[in-house]
Amino acid sequence: MLRPSSLSAAFRSLSLTASKRAFSTTQPAQKIKPLPDHIPPYPYEPNYMYRQSNTGLYGGATIQHGNKISQGRNEGKTRRSWKPNVRRKKFYSEALDEYLHIKVTRKAIRTIQKDGSLDNYLLKDHPARVRELGLFGWKLRYQVMQTEGVQKKLQRQRARLGMPERLPFKEWVQQNQAQLRRDAEQHTNIREETKPTYNTKNY
Repeated sequence: MLRPSSLSAAFRSLSLTASKRAFSTTQPAQKIKPLPDHIPPYPYEPNYMYRQSNTGLYGGATIQHGNKISQGRNEGKTRRSWKPNVRRKKFYSEALDEYLHIKVTRKAIRTIQKDGSLDNYLLKDHPARVRELGLFGWKLRYQVMQTEGVQKKLQRQRARLGMPERLPFKEWVQQNQAQLRRDAEQHTNIREETKPTYNTKNY
């Protein structure tokens, strides 16, 4: 029969010789995959704050931060965050002639339904739409624009309207890169001006 002193020594030796945890509970940061060399560079920067949005059509949605107001006796504030409503949905692309399983937000789904199809959503060239596409949408847009059906459709529209021949995609990016960069800088300045300031003394 072991004495109490020997029991405590045994447990002390077990605690000292216990192996350390061989893994970390901290999730690694998601790496942003660069675009292939044959695709023109994306005129905007990737989303480094919410890297998951670079792998799907998120429609510019990101994590929102705010306060949870307590209705109880203390009437305090608790910091919290709201993540976008992301789901995986199947879309049909007429240009690629195949079904695509894409991670999209509810906001992007409503915009695609309003535009009529996934191809119409990707082919709009407004600076706000190009910024909303992100890296994934920019890559998918390039694939759609390189299809023979889209090229013939654009040529027929230009001939009917008497417009000059459309520039190649790479040349269009080079000509509009300055305007896209100015729009991106303006959007960044507006976001910084409207960014709320918090008083750390109240927390």
